[in-house]
Amino acid sequence: MPVPGPGYSITIRVDAPPSAGVAGDLTSAVGRAGGVITAFDVVDSHTDSVVIDITCNALSADHARDITDAVGALDGVHVRKVSDRTFLVHLGGKIEISAKVALRNRDDLSRAYTPGVARICQAIADNPEDARRLTIKRNTVAVVTDGSAVLGLGNIGPAAALPVMEGKAALFKKFAGVDAWPVCLDTQDTEEIIRTVELIACVYGGINLEDIAAPRCFEIERRLREKLDIPVFHDDQHGTAIVVVAALRNALRVVGKSMAEAKIVVCGVGAAGSAIIRLLLQRSPADIIAVDVDGIVHGGRGDTDANLRWVASNTNRDGRTGRLHDALVGADVFIGVSAPNLFGAEQVATMADKAIVFALANPDPEIDPLEAQKHAAVVATGRSDYPNQINNVLAFPGVFRGLLDAQAHSITDAMLLAAADAIADVVDGDKLNPSFIVPSVFDAAVAPAVAEAVRKVAGSQ
Repeated sequence: MPVPGPGYSITIRVDAPPSAGVAGDLTSAVGRAGGVITAFDVVDSHTDSVVIDITCNALSADHARDITDAVGALDGVHVRKVSDRTFLVHLGGKIEISAKVALRNRDDLSRAYTPGVARICQAIADNPEDARRLTIKRNTVAVVTDGSAVLGLGNIGPAAALPVMEGKAALFKKFAGVDAWPVCLDTQDTEEIIRTVELIACVYGGINLEDIAAPRCFEIERRLREKLDIPVFHDDQHGTAIVVVAALRNALRVVGKSMAEAKIVVCGVGAAGSAIIRLLLQRSPADIIAVDVDGIVHGGRGDTDANLRWVASNTNRDGRTGRLHDALVGADVFIGVSAPNLFGAEQVATMADKAIVFALANPDPEIDPLEAQKHAAVVATGRSDYPNQINNVLAFPGVFRGLLDAQAHSITDAMLLAAADAIADVVDGDKLNPSFIVPSVFDAAVAPAVAEAVRKVAGSQ
């Protein structure tokens, strides 16, 4: 199922004989090793040799080494060096600070800094709300993590989480013009995290919590929302939920079903799964069955986790028990935010007619999409190499753009649902089909539409 992608892109520089067949030999060697060539450049030439850069995509770091070995094994070919293009992108970090005002002379300095800046400081001291108007607070978000649940890597700590938070900040700027900054905290103590964010919040117009493990993330978000006068948004929960609700609205349109008749299985009841359930309940589906590693969640399991108890009391109306395969029987929709390879086509066949499968575990989904397509009418994943990618980038830039523009002090479910509807509406009736239920993350219409929808709701509350 996996195909070579740009996440493992390498450039191999080789010395090779200047023969007519050298290009074919090199490309064939890469092909036999399973690589996908994206560029082939002669960078230098001599009478007795040529220097060639071969750029190709691989499946993994080990696969990249296999490709390099295959090239180096050719007669007369010498591998000079191998550059990992992903590492090159990260050299020195991916973001920077730049000044918005010119500092060309003494007059500029006097206004931007001392003595003129003292007047601005006094204005804010007299009216603290002016910080939103006269400082970076107006357009700045903190991307806060403790590094405890980073991508699919788990608890790797704050320093190792920094590249992800940098990337998040770059996406904020690219898609919504929001200035975001990584705040990676070297603690996983709930109280320390809450207090630290509380202490730095005066600088920011919003807080984006990121990659904090459940159940700690629930308490952190709840408490910060109570304490702060700026919106607090846990993207792993609410960003995912927004895009899932948007995608499901359109998928149900494709198969001709309503939310009110949809029986939905949600596999994974951590941060993302719980938020999906909470937001879907606002749309009143026929039923939701939640499933975790211990099977179907129900009131008789004796769960001690507060989140699981809430899920049990708000889902599974008929008190069903069993495992994931049991939950799938007769279901209209599967939404997975859990683990790879949990079921196959034979289980999809037990679902209702015109079933919808959202297998969102990354990088390997709960079911091979090609297997799911044997029986499901609509299939979505979290991957970029299959149709219908459900990606948080569709939500969080526009959500924060709208919150900042409205100078909002909080975020509500009504705003989240408005964001979901805005994303869904970008795919109009002429575009909608089983392979296109959500817009591309590069669709320039998405972030402005989401921002406007959120801003309107924020302004009416």
